Amino acid sequence: MRRPPSLTGPLKGSLANIATSPLTPLVLLLAGLAMAMGLRLAMAAERLVADLDNHLVAITAGFTGTELLLFGSIDGDGEVVVVVHGPKEEVVVRRKDRVAGIWVNQDEMTFRSVPAFYHMATSAPVAALELPETAMKRHQIGVQHIRLRVAPDQDLTEREAFAEAIVRNKTRVGHYSEQPGRVEWRGGRLFRTTVLVPANVPVGTYTIETLLVENGEVSSAQTTPLFVNKEGFSAQIFRAAHQFPSVFGATAVLLAAFVGFAANWVFRKL
Repeated sequence: MRRPPSLTGPLKGSLANIATSPLTPLVLLLAGLAMAMGLRLAMAAERLVADLDNHLVAITAGFTGTELLLFGSIDGDGEVVVVVHGPKEEVVVRRKDRVAGIWVNQDEMTFRSVPAFYHMATSAPVAALELPETAMKRHQIGVQHIRLRVAPDQDLTEREAFAEAIVRNKTRVGHYSEQPGRVEWRGGRLFRTTVLVPANVPVGTYTIETLLVENGEVSSAQTTPLFVNKEGFSAQIFRAAHQFPSVFGATAVLLAAFVGFAANWVFRKL
């Protein structure tokens, strides 16, 4: 009867060293903790599933806005919060003062990584979520918790006043929504909500965060991308203006001059 093969050579020596090493219990403990954390994260991720009906919004010449549907399900109890934000931009806020009867720009402050668009929807009132302030800021739940980073070497004494001006101006043009939308339940564990994309929406990459809130904490989260791009002839003009600004400007001036001379010639013949 044949004996089963045994380990020999360097491999056997390595295993023997590991087995007799004083660090073996620590290594096994860390490996066990890593496996437990990975299993916990995997189970938490499966508790929340969400998706969009359309991940691409094409802006054409006749674009008047659209409405996107976000839907999903949860496993267990909890409330759902949906936060839409992006793309990032730099914003300079200026304050006008009256000088000698004329309104002129006086103070200014520069903010970086400002979301050009913001929308939030919840399945319950924000106060009923009982989330701590740190979690509200981390996930930007509510316009007052949007991360508005001030550029370096700026005077922070009036940061709040300038930040409120950003929110106020973007709300006025329809890019920010101060009042949260509604996440509706279907059948107990299925949910849905709509995201209104206005006609003047900025192009770029958006992030949609769907959060499952349970017992005053975010127990699961999922991120869904959304892309807003210009399409058609207007998109070609937009790209040309940004890629070749000097050529585009010269062409626009020449075209305007040609149209002016042509119109003058036509009116003289009439």
